[in-house]
Amino acid sequence: MENSEIILSMKNIVKEYEMGEEVFRALDDVSLEVRKGEFLAVLGPSGSGKSTLMNIIGCLDTPTSGEYILNGEHVADLDERQLAHIRNKEIGFIFQSFHLLQRQTAQENVELALIYANQDGKKMHKRSEELLTKVGLEDKIKSLPNQLSGGQQQRVAIARAIANNPTILLADEPTGALDQKTGAQVMQLFHELNEEGRTIIMITHDSKIASHAGRIVKILDGRISEGELEDA
Repeated sequence: MENSEIILSMKNIVKEYEMGEEVFRALDDVSLEVRKGEFLAVLGPSGSGKSTLMNIIGCLDTPTSGEYILNGEHVADLDERQLAHIRNKEIGFIFQSFHLLQRQTAQENVELALIYANQDGKKMHKRSEELLTKVGLEDKIKSLPNQLSGGQQQRVAIARAIANNPTILLADEPTGALDQKTGAQVMQLFHELNEEGRTIIMITHDSKIASHAGRIVKILDGRISEGELEDA
């Protein structure tokens, strides 16, 4: 891992919000490097700054100060069109609440990511079927979200997230809405994706879920540190 390339570099990132006359510092001088092929967990309680960090990593928000380099590009230098391209092609998002369109089938939900990437219809159908088979849902391709369990919905969301072969999979509390057994199945899928060489950054408050990652960064009061997990 030491020789693999750094695909994400943050240096002295600060994020502040004005709250009336007060200024709240959500991120306080955060520096972080992620190498290609890593499985990184960002572990912290509610209010620690982990969601703010995720939004900046995902180019959904911008820092007040500091430097963010993604795949060799300074994110601050990119315009909205370029940022949209990154969010579509470079980063695959996986959320706690799945974010599936309820009136669309599993296949149609996965194809949304491919539509934005301007793929033609035949290729798109083939690719979506391959992805849903990969996550174990070959028999649920035409099912609507309300016909699927929580774990199955999260698998659809993962298939959608990897549709465009993104550089990074960014997962926000991916097992937060799942029971323990189903959560373990989703984590097994993450391990398989990581073994294929995909870089995964997972945001979580759960130390047991974080322990699945190859490296853990802890965040508290907007500051990060690395180290072994204490026994829960």
